[in-house]
Amino acid sequence: MESRSIRTPETIPPQSFKDASEAVAHLIYLFDRATDFLRENFKEAAQGSMPENRVRAFYPELRFEVSSHIRVDTRLSYGFVARPGKYKTTVTRPDLFKHYLEHQIDLLIKNHGLEVVIAESDQPIPLHFAFYDGAHVEGALPSSEERPLRDVFDVPDLAVMDDAISNGTYRSKDGFEPLAPFTAPRVDYSLHRLQHYTATAPRYFQNFVLFTNYQFYIDGFAQMAKELINDPNSGYVAFVEPGNLITYAGDKEPREGVAPPRLPQMPAYHLLREDNSGITMVNIGVGPSNAKTITDHIAVLRPHAWLMLGHCAGLRSSQQLGDYVLAHGYVREDKVLDADLPTWVPIPPLAEVQVALEDAVEKTTGYSGYDLKRVMRTGTVASIDNRNWELRDHREPVQRFSQSRAIALDMESATIAANGFRFRVPYGTLLCVSDKPLHGELKLPGMATDFYRTQVNQHLEIGVKTMEVLREMPLERLHSRKLRSFMETAFQ
Repeated sequence: MESRSIRTPETIPPQSFKDASEAVAHLIYLFDRATDFLRENFKEAAQGSMPENRVRAFYPELRFEVSSHIRVDTRLSYGFVARPGKYKTTVTRPDLFKHYLEHQIDLLIKNHGLEVVIAESDQPIPLHFAFYDGAHVEGALPSSEERPLRDVFDVPDLAVMDDAISNGTYRSKDGFEPLAPFTAPRVDYSLHRLQHYTATAPRYFQNFVLFTNYQFYIDGFAQMAKELINDPNSGYVAFVEPGNLITYAGDKEPREGVAPPRLPQMPAYHLLREDNSGITMVNIGVGPSNAKTITDHIAVLRPHAWLMLGHCAGLRSSQQLGDYVLAHGYVREDKVLDADLPTWVPIPPLAEVQVALEDAVEKTTGYSGYDLKRVMRTGTVASIDNRNWELRDHREPVQRFSQSRAIALDMESATIAANGFRFRVPYGTLLCVSDKPLHGELKLPGMATDFYRTQVNQHLEIGVKTMEVLREMPLERLHSRKLRSFMETAFQ
């Protein structure tokens, strides 16, 4: 359809659905139709036939309206709206989120006994987001000072990509409350960022995510993954490395993909299962900024849990190198989330994750009950943004850590836990003591190498076992109500 100034696809009237799979099929149709339209027009422009009119297509959206105060099952943490009103969310990549969308919409329909409406929204799809592989669209166009790209196509607009919904600061301007924690443009932004930072496509990310900041763990995970995909009883079907290198069950070498010339900033590795219930591991590097960056983007995939497996400074003289620390609280001196989640907000331990972690430590180490205290302590972890904190006047930081009852210090755990809390993703932390600077045991090269060689595999095994335990847990139990605020979105 063309107006005097804008060319768009033909308008399709809104349609109502009481079957979730049919609703998602229509979302896929609308989205594919819109992005095909943008790509075709861009292809013409790249061949030198720049459209005279502006070219625009829109994200599909899901709408839902409730007029009754009838209460639904209050044991649920998601799958319903909290009060009567009008709700909606824009949707992107419904092909990628097919199972997630079907589950969320099915709960909504069943819990309220009402239909959902699928329609075209008024939110334009930026041209860049119509290309899933992150194509450099500006580089494909003939240079033209008279008709710059943004005069013809919509480009990403940061004004519609904030985290107001997740942060609890969103205020409706059109009478509709949000149905989902992220808008379509915000999701698209993160999908492209994930590919950039990890060198793997978003479709390979699994619902259970391990974070580490040491390549030793990645090497161990890759070895473990290649053994597991060749175990017919494991349920794992493939292993994906940066460059989308895919090794399928039964193979010894990758069959697809191209290795990148150099590793990306935060390489990701994926141990796949058919239903996306496998395990992803990401080397986030060092520091709270990286920890926030990667969790900001993985959060849009709505994983079922993420865990930090890292090293820490033991703060107690009774700790030994190689001991484990199971965090049940955090002193947040990382600073990167202060504007989004004030430090006065407590980050509670999640019983479901804590129990799974402790059980995995018991099974892996052979210790249980009171004897488990020989190798693990549960307590507060302090996360700081200064790697060389030891060089400050000891009286200042050490007094604070002592007052907080901290037993360990690192740079990433509080950030990962806080962003899990903020984005309603179940979280946990299991650290391994690698040095004790307050007690004269510094991390020096020879000692560190020996420590890594003997401890990494056991720590990694604990992390994988924990994820496998959480995978068997019903979703309504894993996604705790503790992570939900007064007014929540219906979607998990």
